[in-house]
Amino acid sequence: MNSEKIPGLYIHIPFCLSKCLYCDFYSSTSISAVPDFLNGLFKEMEMYLNQFNPFDTVYIGGGTPSLLSSKQLENILIKARKNFDLISDAEITIEANPADLNRSFLESIREIGINRINIGVQSFDEKALNFLGRRHSVRQAFSSVEASRKAGFKNMGLDLIYGIPGQDMESWRDTLKQALVFSPEHLSCYQLTLEAKTPLGIRHRKGEFSVPVEALQLEYFTKTSELLEDAGYIHYEVSNFARGHEHTSRHNQKYWDHSPFLGLGPSAHSFQGNQRWWNRRSLDRYLAAVHEGKRPVEDTEILTMEQLRLEALYLGLRTKKGIALEDFKTRYHFDLFAEKKEILTKLVEEGLISIRGDQLVPTQSGFALADRLSLI
Repeated sequence: MNSEKIPGLYIHIPFCLSKCLYCDFYSSTSISAVPDFLNGLFKEMEMYLNQFNPFDTVYIGGGTPSLLSSKQLENILIKARKNFDLISDAEITIEANPADLNRSFLESIREIGINRINIGVQSFDEKALNFLGRRHSVRQAFSSVEASRKAGFKNMGLDLIYGIPGQDMESWRDTLKQALVFSPEHLSCYQLTLEAKTPLGIRHRKGEFSVPVEALQLEYFTKTSELLEDAGYIHYEVSNFARGHEHTSRHNQKYWDHSPFLGLGPSAHSFQGNQRWWNRRSLDRYLAAVHEGKRPVEDTEILTMEQLRLEALYLGLRTKKGIALEDFKTRYHFDLFAEKKEILTKLVEEGLISIRGDQLVPTQSGFALADRLSLI
């Protein structure tokens, strides 16, 4: 099914100096195990020789990849190129914490081939950063973005969070306007999500603070889209904006259109054909497996055609390009327009979707309700 789609490579760096209070991604705050992890990562790479077609994206995420030295990151890319085919113009992204970035480090990682940086700014408001438990300051956020530009990064993304308790619409607009001063090529704007086992999730259940009601969440979403589109950005996925089609995240789009991808490192997920698998969510258990010569896979699932179809519907309606009806019919053996004509017609009348030739596309109002649209 995915033979025509180019795969992506994800590498999870499972280390943070401190855990953000909202974060549910797997990481350890003990960095003494970094050398052991890197040895294990290189062994895992060898276990997937000749299993994937050439990659055109590499995404180094985490955790906090910017904790590693430029030499350690260089070794990761050397091993990746040794074990896998990387297309010559591959998009190679690193996630970074503003507190870790200086011009010397940034120039070094550019020289080893990293050509895209995604900086976890989250907010330009000190109170919001403190509430989230971020270890960087507003001053460091500014300096990291400026240093990235001076180091020559021409493809820079900023992550921002809205719906933070204590934040109002004006302070959120200020954060967006501060971000726009730097003309980043990409912006990801996420609503704060409170996962149950995180410190903020626990505090919320105890009633220590409230989160925006649904009407206010919708206002945040709508105002964000309007402001950024007025500034020339394309709202190409529910949470993602790009300053031109050439700056959309090539890697992230693989997750949205059933392209194959390989995830390496603890807790990393992979997908190929109709199969999904994920690694052990523990550095110790991950290392134990690879040192025994075994893939560190926690579990695997085989997706039925119906499951693939429902995923494609859910993910497609979260994107600006929507769903190509003929392609959907060919790939998932389901004529969406014929089978769902009545409800699709109703959604068109309600202004939630439009059908332009072969494309089923969510409108701006539909974008805000994308998760519900997929229930058609």
